[in-house]
Amino acid sequence: MLKMIENAKQVLRIEAAALQAMAERIDENFCQAVTKILACQGRVVVSGMGKSGLICQKIAATMASTGTPAFFLHPAEGIHGDLGMLMKGDVLIAVSNSGETEEIIRILPVIKRMGLPLIAMTGKPHSALARSADVLLDIGVTEEACPLGLAPTASTTATLAMGDALAVALLLERGFREEDFALFHPGGALGKRLLLRVEDLMHCGEEVPMAHLGTPLKEALFEITSKKLGITGVGNDRGELVGVFTDGDLRRTIEKGFDALARPIGEIMTRCPKRILRSALAAEAVQVMEEHAITSLFVFDAEDRDVPVGIIHLHDLLKAGVV
Repeated sequence: MLKMIENAKQVLRIEAAALQAMAERIDENFCQAVTKILACQGRVVVSGMGKSGLICQKIAATMASTGTPAFFLHPAEGIHGDLGMLMKGDVLIAVSNSGETEEIIRILPVIKRMGLPLIAMTGKPHSALARSADVLLDIGVTEEACPLGLAPTASTTATLAMGDALAVALLLERGFREEDFALFHPGGALGKRLLLRVEDLMHCGEEVPMAHLGTPLKEALFEITSKKLGITGVGNDRGELVGVFTDGDLRRTIEKGFDALARPIGEIMTRCPKRILRSALAAEAVQVMEEHAITSLFVFDAEDRDVPVGIIHLHDLLKAGVV
């Protein structure tokens, strides 16, 4: 077991050393690559074979999700018709550790004929791929983590890291924000937190529990139970929200005696209830609820902050995956 652990640590040491060495080599070529991609009027096309191809797919996916339109082109499929995916204005990132991968080399004449900028990611600065490139990014490593020196390990890790460095540099140059990321990830937790608004989840119309100031508590309880939100708003003659009454308020009231059930709800309600605008992010509603240890918020229009247009409950936020 100790031998296994040491072997694993050695793999990580070799790969970490490869990344550190590559970091020291980052120079103006990296800046040129970023500049060419920023100037791209089309898409970034990332191409590589074998294990490099798998890394290319991740690079393309990361770029696409962070504001740089990109896709993966399999070079073997490319030489059999898929080069038709390319168009004027695209930029090609070709990945080959050896710089001599046959399928990559065979698509280069077409790239040159179309006049597309070529960014090469290779571990061999004097290879055919490197000589053809407009920009060279050196991803070379001194050794693979594989003890046989055969399976791509440190080299693919270096390639992946270089792709991440490009994606993040582009993200920063574009001023890409969390909101932009969420737009491309509407199904994820981040998308829900940054895209869903209170008005998307709130109850409105007849679903909003409301009782008049003068309503006896006993009658107001029917509003709480029928709307199944554990709360009712309390309004004045103009329908303006002046207070709330919750299940918790009911328990505290009963502790004082059942005669309270005949009192007007306006006498025992909680005044100055917390509220939120319908245009607010659902995540903001969660924050307000957590801050004040409550489970419901009445919702208002920006133009009328007195008459509620809806109510949102913590269960709605949980069901939507915002929490």
